[in-house]
Amino acid sequence: MSTILIKNATIVNEGRTMQGDVLIEGDRITQIDTSISAKSSDTKIIDADGQYLIPGMIDDQVHFREPGLTHKANIATESKAAAAGGITSFIEMPNTVPQATTITLLEEKFATAKEDSWVNYSFMFGGTNDNLEEILKVDENKVAGLKLFLGSSTGNMLVDDATVLEKIFSSTKLLISAHCEDEATIKANMETYLAEYGEDIPVEMHPKIRSEEACYLSSSRAIELAKKTGARLHVFHLSTEKETHLFSNKIPLSEKKITAEVCVHHLWFSEADYAIKGTKIKWNPAVKTEQDRDGLWKALLDDRIDVIATDHAPHTLEEKTNVYTKAPSGGPLVQHALVALFEMHLRGKITVEKLVEKIAHNPAILFQIKDRGYIRKGYKADLVLVDPNAPWTVNKENILYKCGWSPFEGTTFKSRVTHTIVNGVLVYENLKFPNKPKPERLQFNRS
Repeated sequence: MSTILIKNATIVNEGRTMQGDVLIEGDRITQIDTSISAKSSDTKIIDADGQYLIPGMIDDQVHFREPGLTHKANIATESKAAAAGGITSFIEMPNTVPQATTITLLEEKFATAKEDSWVNYSFMFGGTNDNLEEILKVDENKVAGLKLFLGSSTGNMLVDDATVLEKIFSSTKLLISAHCEDEATIKANMETYLAEYGEDIPVEMHPKIRSEEACYLSSSRAIELAKKTGARLHVFHLSTEKETHLFSNKIPLSEKKITAEVCVHHLWFSEADYAIKGTKIKWNPAVKTEQDRDGLWKALLDDRIDVIATDHAPHTLEEKTNVYTKAPSGGPLVQHALVALFEMHLRGKITVEKLVEKIAHNPAILFQIKDRGYIRKGYKADLVLVDPNAPWTVNKENILYKCGWSPFEGTTFKSRVTHTIVNGVLVYENLKFPNKPKPERLQFNRS
């Protein structure tokens, strides 16, 4: 049984920060104290003086493109990049080829992750207009949840039949995660801009096409349906200030039936960045105004928004450099999300304690993940060390995504992830991957 002793760390956990040590034996945290001595000579000791020790990030929304789209990415490459970025668990989306809309296809993805992933994993089951019978077969204790596209995005999984949608909401016990954009509004806006510009629409028009109205209409309808049916709804990637007022901070997260997520890119970029970044920051939903970004931050900090995720969704650079109408939406983020958030901390936007709550504690609560998301005795040792005083610049030489590019290229971050431990295995250490990972399928504490 391997043993790791982390010494002199600034431990951030459950709203508190303390100086101390953490002992890991096997795959579990066995001791947390102000000072711990090594029990044997073969204990690996990590001196974390000046570094933050935090629970690994649990990313509740990624697209790793396997199967069927592996020219863009795959589970092995993207989970390795995630490990380097301090993400120790991911939940992957169903819009692959084929789509994960049957139990058989879903389990094939689990089998691939078991062999290839560098970090812990689960997957969303995909809902469509015609697979309710298959949805009802899903065991809620084995799968993260159900993903519904209420607006079209990468792939063809739009659920636009109102009758089917209400049946799904009424019938399943699964947590329903939804991509909310109103398709009719988007189509009408697109026709307007196509008539004006043709195929080469300026990318600056993206937030006008996939507009505030499109987002708010869809989110508000989904929430209304959840309230009507009693379904458990989690709205992915909020992008507008207006939507934030649909959510409550009046009750504890463990009691909420309707929750929300925000993604790193919507907290970092605004529409002013299209002039420089172009289609590299074309996402669905769109990056919108500075006012929207400020509203998202406010809602995150006052707990109307519950978790931060990446929506990591890589495409090749060749695909992304097409004209607007042919450039797919989405971009790679798992390697750089955590350091981007630490950058915002260093700018005074968020405390480290609140950051850890949103990236680790709250995803564990929201998805009822067993024994992860905290630095607690007896919990799985999914831990990350972050040095807040180790500047580095993102460039093509240090990007690990298969697609080979990042919207953060040229950005200098003051912080860096130095160590990532997954189930007690040191999988990442200072730009190297010293040990073969032993990732696990996430388990859930659900009735």
